[in-house]
Amino acid sequence: MSYSMRKNLLALLMVFASAGCFAQQSVTAQRMAGQGLVDILSVDSTIQVSLMYSRADNFTGKVLYTDLREAYLHPKAAAALAKAQQALKKLHPELSLKIYDATRPMSVQQKMWNTVAGTRQQNYVSNPRNGGGMHNYGLAVDVTLCEAATGDTLDMGTKVDFLGNYAHIDDEAGLVSRHIITPKAKKNRELLRKVMTEAGFKPLRTEWWHFNLVSRAEAKAHYKAIP
Repeated sequence: MSYSMRKNLLALLMVFASAGCFAQQSVTAQRMAGQGLVDILSVDSTIQVSLMYSRADNFTGKVLYTDLREAYLHPKAAAALAKAQQALKKLHPELSLKIYDATRPMSVQQKMWNTVAGTRQQNYVSNPRNGGGMHNYGLAVDVTLCEAATGDTLDMGTKVDFLGNYAHIDDEAGLVSRHIITPKAKKNRELLRKVMTEAGFKPLRTEWWHFNLVSRAEAKAHYKAIP
């Protein structure tokens, strides 16, 4: 076989491999990729992913991601998250970030809003009618710390998506003094915030696990929401 024929055959095999990989993606994943979002594992394969809305053990009690298992983010957010993972690894090589939610389609945001509308919990969920939140632009991530070898999550005082004061970050010392969270949980939250803020993310006051890359105003002015 000539060099030219081998080169053409190799190119053809690469096309088939790429098409096969694309075919394995869910419809939602394909749509996100088509809109320029990236799978975080393609940027840093050491980050762990366990999407909480692909299971029913979340605050809605429902499976909201019926076909999505990958964490997609805007490329800028994915790069920043990889930077946070690198910072964490320098401090604690035995630990890893674990993603519980990343880009969230607006259709899923609507289902969340329908669950809490008219309740005290609605303050924790962005209303799609007002443009949604940073998850809907691929510019926010729900994340925790875990053991890299086992995936076991560290004590953070509450579970991810706990909608209440115990998940707030503005009086963690008070939560410790009242024996609501442990001193270790407070230190773990502080470590998570340290690596995430150093990478450019901003914490959300009411949810220790939630970090935005940009403000709502900037997202609406310069980025597109995911339908």
